[in-house]
Amino acid sequence: MSTTPKTVAIIAHDNKKDDMIAFAKAHINVLSKYRLIATGTTGRLVAEATGLEVKRMLSGPIGGDAQIAARVAEGDVEAVFFFIDPLGAHPHDPDINSLLRICNVHNVPLATNAATASYIISTRAL
Repeated sequence: MSTTPKTVAIIAHDNKKDDMIAFAKAHINVLSKYRLIATGTTGRLVAEATGLEVKRMLSGPIGGDAQIAARVAEGDVEAVFFFIDPLGAHPHDPDINSLLRICNVHNVPLATNAATASYIISTRAL
């Protein structure tokens, strides 16, 4: 049995970064058991606020969402927590939709808000 920790991806739109930080702080004990990957700014902010080690990809608008989608497609990601701002316009919507599609194709749990992410953690023992 492998002892390598599984990977959880975290992403948040600008207006949801504070929500992601609060979520990470509230679930730090669970998240510390996983390898965390994130888009650039979200990863930096979560790492600074929690002390968790977070591998940062590119910023979302310049390809970070796509990098994470590729990791999902490769079977390297256990769950994706992507806190989406449903009221904001996002120039990289094609990448966002691609990530959502890849999660569905590969049966990877995807949370788009803190309530769903908390539920995934509680039911999947993440």
